[in-house]
Amino acid sequence: MNRRLLVAALFTFPLMRNLMPENAAAATLDPQNTLYMDLKCGRVVIQLLPELAPKAVERVKTLARRGFYDGTPFHRVIDGFMAQGGDPTGTGTGGSDLPDLPAEFTNRRRFLRGTVGAARTSDPDSANSQFFIMFAPAPNLDGQYTIWGQVVSGMDCVDQIKRGAGGSGMVSDPDRIIHVRVAADVK
Repeated sequence: MNRRLLVAALFTFPLMRNLMPENAAAATLDPQNTLYMDLKCGRVVIQLLPELAPKAVERVKTLARRGFYDGTPFHRVIDGFMAQGGDPTGTGTGGSDLPDLPAEFTNRRRFLRGTVGAARTSDPDSANSQFFIMFAPAPNLDGQYTIWGQVVSGMDCVDQIKRGAGGSGMVSDPDRIIHVRVAADVK
């Protein structure tokens, strides 16, 4: 009887993580692979996925530790699709002083609500500092963009980011990121 219970628990525990409240799921994360993104409405916790995109994860952590993302705008926000940030110029053409990254596409994960991906130009190997957070699933992006994170807490704040106008989603007077920090660096 106890053995059956133990076996059942071993198989169901990973599934139960999806049923945990957001804060409980966030509490179980590796601080070296967790980002805290502070917005005006509160904190967004992002689980980094180095097993899928090691170069993109390392880049985001490097830029966060430099303070690169602090004060940058969500310059392109399309309702029902995604919020894009990480460009200090706010034009969609800016990036960091580091070289562009090669694509790290995967078929092991999909673009779902809360997925964080690396923004790029039409060149698959052009991701740099820009990223986007999905409001809803977008299967057309699967295998076409690098997935480097998943929002595990604070999606309610992401939902409050000011939307852009028209098909481009460009935002006038956009909401800005207050801080982005690697959780291990926060005391």
